[in-house]
Amino acid sequence: MSRKAWFAIVCGALVVAISFGIRQTFGLFMRPITMDLTITRQAFAMAIAVQQVVWGVAQPFAGAVADRLGAGRAVVVGGLFYAVGLWILASTDSGVGVLLGLGVFVGLGLAATTFAVVLGAVGRTVTEAQRSTALGIATAGGSLGLFLFLPVAQALMEIVGWQNALLALTLVALSMSLLAFGLAGNPSSASPATGGKDNQTLAAALAEAATHPGFWFLTAGFFVCGFQVTFIATHLPAYLTDKGISPMVGATALALVGVTNMVGSFLWGLAGGYLRKKYLLAALYLVRGAIIFAFLMVPLSEISAMVFAATIGFLWFGTVPLTSGLVAQIFGVRYMSTLFGVVFFSHQLGSFLGAWLGGLAFDLAGSYESVWVAAIALSVLAALLHWPIADGPVVRLRSLPAPA
Repeated sequence: MSRKAWFAIVCGALVVAISFGIRQTFGLFMRPITMDLTITRQAFAMAIAVQQVVWGVAQPFAGAVADRLGAGRAVVVGGLFYAVGLWILASTDSGVGVLLGLGVFVGLGLAATTFAVVLGAVGRTVTEAQRSTALGIATAGGSLGLFLFLPVAQALMEIVGWQNALLALTLVALSMSLLAFGLAGNPSSASPATGGKDNQTLAAALAEAATHPGFWFLTAGFFVCGFQVTFIATHLPAYLTDKGISPMVGATALALVGVTNMVGSFLWGLAGGYLRKKYLLAALYLVRGAIIFAFLMVPLSEISAMVFAATIGFLWFGTVPLTSGLVAQIFGVRYMSTLFGVVFFSHQLGSFLGAWLGGLAFDLAGSYESVWVAAIALSVLAALLHWPIADGPVVRLRSLPAPA
């Protein structure tokens, strides 16, 4: 890979690390915030759920901005929104402030600082043969964020309280706007991925994807990923604490997810360069369901929680380089951020339900068991959806000049 490509990959990985790293700490803040502000877990979970919907609705638009004006500009704005949202959350004394800061502003910030925007920029800097590996490396940045931010956030809460911990994270979020420099550039210019300028319009790209059944199978399958990872990230710390396990174990478990996913994201991305991505995705979802089933069947302990975190972490973001890579493989990279943004919207609908139904199930039944079972069933559905995808490039791509 060229130096320019590596610079974009490193900056992109760091942006994703910060954005997802902070995002994954919100489950740690559930108990202290709900206790101090005297709001229910369902109300906190609703803010997380609204965040997912705002993120999802804004994602195609943030992707379109990145495809038209450059990912760097999108990330600058996203970093500012993210920081404002965290400041509101740290300063509020009501559920309304939680909903506005955590739900709306952080949701808008996430749309411009996560996978659709960052991976689109990375995908345009490399050749088709290098793309899956490059996407896997950039995706692994999100795992680095899990590893770094979860124990730090927990320690900060114990030392200075949750409000000051959030203010410290606000300053970190602002640094994403500086890292945006590495993702700057004109997305419409020729790239190693195309070998020449792709003159397709955005409207034509959306119409082309809308008539391709595989695009909708990918979109539906990514719903499952959102449901599972957001439910686990939001509710696993509280689930473990409710069962009598130390709060630090929940933070450590999610950090362990980050450690194993750094390896998993890279290896799933690397595998996507050699094996058919749709079959890898089907296998990933089936294994994820089997791991959740085993977690529910064995006696819960600190050891079983750590084993669950380590194994589920290996699969955590593995869907991302494979799904985004399939979008680029089928439709090209010119509007990759926009098209993957549409697919990601489905992910966020699943995230909404994963976060909200977890809180609702606990408030109604005092248990998360029904949501765990739903996560297993959805794994089987996702595997079935990916199997029939026609994953060859569309006819338009075969008429473009071959890469140099």
